[in-house]
Amino acid sequence: MATSRPRYAPSRRALHWGIGVMLVLAFVFIEGRENFDRGTAERAAMAQAHFWAGIAILALMLPRLLLAFSRPAPAVSPALPAWQALPAKALHLLLYAMLVAQPVLGLMTAWTDGKDILLPFTQVALPALMAPDEALAHRIEDIHKLVGSAFYWVVGLHVLAALYHHFVRRDDTLRRMT
Repeated sequence: MATSRPRYAPSRRALHWGIGVMLVLAFVFIEGRENFDRGTAERAAMAQAHFWAGIAILALMLPRLLLAFSRPAPAVSPALPAWQALPAKALHLLLYAMLVAQPVLGLMTAWTDGKDILLPFTQVALPALMAPDEALAHRIEDIHKLVGSAFYWVVGLHVLAALYHHFVRRDDTLRRMT
C-alpha cells in the first residue's frame, strides 16, 4: 500500500488558487480597461471589477494568513537545502506582504482620488475611509503602480520556482498545493 505524501489542507489550497484566480482577474481588468475610451461605462465597469478583484484578494488573505501562521506547512520531500529554504521563506513573506499591501494601496488611491467603489450591480458606494486629496492620491497611485510592477516579477519568480521544484528538483513542492 502506497503512503500519501503530505499536502496542504484543502482550505489552504482553495485560498491559494482562489487568490491566484483573483490576481489574474485584477490584471485582466486593469489592463483591459485600456480597450475602452475614457469616460465610458465599459471602462468604468473594468475599473470597478479591478477594485473588487483586489478587495476579494484582501478578504481571502485574512484567513490565508491566519492559516499560514497557525499551521506549519507540510514538509517538502526531499528536504530543501538551507540555501534554498531561506529564499523560499523570504519570497513567501514578500508575496504575503504584497498581497495585503497592494489592495490596501488600491483602496487608498480610489478614496483619496474621490472615486466610488460601487457594490456590484448597484449604484451604492462603499463608504470612503479617507478624504479626497488629489496630491496624496497621485503619490499613493504611484506607489500602487510601482508595487504592482514589482509584484508581477515576484509572482513570476514564485511560478518559476514551483516549476523548478516540479521539473528540475522533482520534489513535491507543487504537488503539496494541488
